[in-house]
Amino acid sequence: MNADRRVAVVTGAAQGFGRAICAGLAARGVDVVAVDLNASPETVKEVRAAGVRAAELIADVSDPDTVPRLRALLDEEFGRCDILVNNAGVYPNAPFREVDLELWHRVLRINLDSQFLMVKAVLPLMTERRWGRIVNITSNSVGLPASGLSHYMASKMGSIGFTRGLATDVGGDGITVNAVGPTASLTPGGRAGIDPEVVRTLADGQAIKRPGEAEDIVGTVLFLASEDSAWVTGQTIMADGGLVRL
Repeated sequence: MNADRRVAVVTGAAQGFGRAICAGLAARGVDVVAVDLNASPETVKEVRAAGVRAAELIADVSDPDTVPRLRALLDEEFGRCDILVNNAGVYPNAPFREVDLELWHRVLRINLDSQFLMVKAVLPLMTERRWGRIVNITSNSVGLPASGLSHYMASKMGSIGFTRGLATDVGGDGITVNAVGPTASLTPGGRAGIDPEVVRTLADGQAIKRPGEAEDIVGTVLFLASEDSAWVTGQTIMADGGLVRL
């Protein structure tokens, strides 16, 4: 993965899945741009400890103004972008009767619009080199009878549809687009939004019967970000311990 000193952008990089993905990429020689609404000092420290370059952008990925800011950082610091991992997201659990239009729009904006905007920022750089890997983090909840997640599931099904459509549009430029669907996991964000007992109950239905951790999806993301996945595009892989089986 590090033969050409590649550069990756990872959103939602301050903690959880994002931080673990940044560390995994760095361990394989990839320079990392950590993007998050909050500062990511521990992520940056971990990336640099692996002997690669790290940059940080504190930004709201659902804000269109972030597009030129990210592009400027990439142009100034690296001159390229090879890998994009769209990981940023929220999952406020709420019964549909309590979901108003403001919450509906907020979830779609953060979970789906952000993926569109980040692709807009980096796609020209990938197209220039005729090589790129885009990995969108969706959710296995789209295949589960979960309550209180209609707004969240809509955003994550949108991510899957975006993945499929974009793969067709950019495949001729040497760019692949895939999605990874984790399960509810014991990450900082997961602990804040989901009762840990629910996570443990879900684990009982998995083929691998233990709660998920942030590191559990890293290998799948790294595969989709590598040369080895050159013939895989437009796909959604559920990295969820076998809870959803397609």
